[in-house]
Amino acid sequence: MSHKPRVLVVEDERTIAEAIAARLEAEGFAVDQVHDGLVALERAAAWNPELVVLDVMLPGLDGHEVCRRLQADRPVPVLMLTARDDETDLLVGLGIGADDYMTKPFSMRELVARIRVLLRRVERARSAASPAAIVDVNGLRIDGASRRVWSDAAEVHLTPTEFDLLSCLAAKPGTVLSRESLLAEVWGWADASGTRTVDSHVKSLRRKLGADLVRTVHGVGYALQVGYALEQRS
Repeated sequence: MSHKPRVLVVEDERTIAEAIAARLEAEGFAVDQVHDGLVALERAAAWNPELVVLDVMLPGLDGHEVCRRLQADRPVPVLMLTARDDETDLLVGLGIGADDYMTKPFSMRELVARIRVLLRRVERARSAASPAAIVDVNGLRIDGASRRVWSDAAEVHLTPTEFDLLSCLAAKPGTVLSRESLLAEVWGWADASGTRTVDSHVKSLRRKLGADLVRTVHGVGYALQVGYALEQRS
């Protein structure tokens, strides 16, 4: 029997949760659904889902706090749902570790497509990691095999997307990478509709690893600072 990716749906509106679950099950996913924030954390700890579809407005704990606690426990891709098309909501969600964001009402077809993109990206990153893929950037150490990062010997927790973005920038130090190329490489998106997503994740990297690590080239994109000397180690 082929593996069915486990998706946890966290949505307090039961009709929406059941509709999402039914569609995902029809598409070949293993699905569980819960309806409040605290139960979501308990279920995630017990079931280890490979992706979480997470509503922002929840009883108990809101979606932002659930996402923050999920990522602190174990990096897992999170696709957030919101009833408001609010840029502040989007930036907060992405800043605390969500990988993608959809506004209600949404197309079930698009939801499934985005889930598949997120899961493919995680799988691609795993298979591309080499046991020898260790990069030192001054006081920063990036281990591609274990997907862990240390800054001045202290481990820094990054979400899966933050790690992929950092690795992409570190692979070409000093080279300016456009937002569009980063979207294609890190997120697997073919269009440029998610440039705010890139900006938000860069802000998060700076907050966790230092404001000077990533340089903004206005109107173009981002580069890992050329002043950071890199060396590859085996």
